[in-house]
Amino acid sequence: MADIRVVTPTFAVAPQIEAHDIAAITEHGYRLIINNRPDGETPGQPSAADVSAVAAQAGLAYNHIPVVGRPTPTQVAAMRNVILEADGPVLAYCRSGTRSITAWALGEVELGGADRDAVLEAALNAGYDLSSVL
Repeated sequence: MADIRVVTPTFAVAPQIEAHDIAAITEHGYRLIINNRPDGETPGQPSAADVSAVAAQAGLAYNHIPVVGRPTPTQVAAMRNVILEADGPVLAYCRSGTRSITAWALGEVELGGADRDAVLEAALNAGYDLSSVL
């Protein structure tokens, strides 16, 4: 099972997921998966198309917003918009979860006007120190 780290009641992050994790992700109530990994980043990682197909079979929405390094303003806005339009809880993943939570946090603070300290605390509670990013 994927290492799902709950950030808020409606948003979580995880390191790389596999196709066999989709059933458990669905059982945990997630309705959208966001993949923040570029295809081919490491040998053997599942492709976006493969994960998307399994997610679709399970009735989950899927969005691929690949991020290399720090998320760009365009990627942050895309991620925020997809999350806001989601029909239920969202699970975002990348290699370690860091790019996913960084894109979420930047969107919350810079675009959503969320309290920086509250976002930092939520990230830290999920195992990510974003104090150098926000």
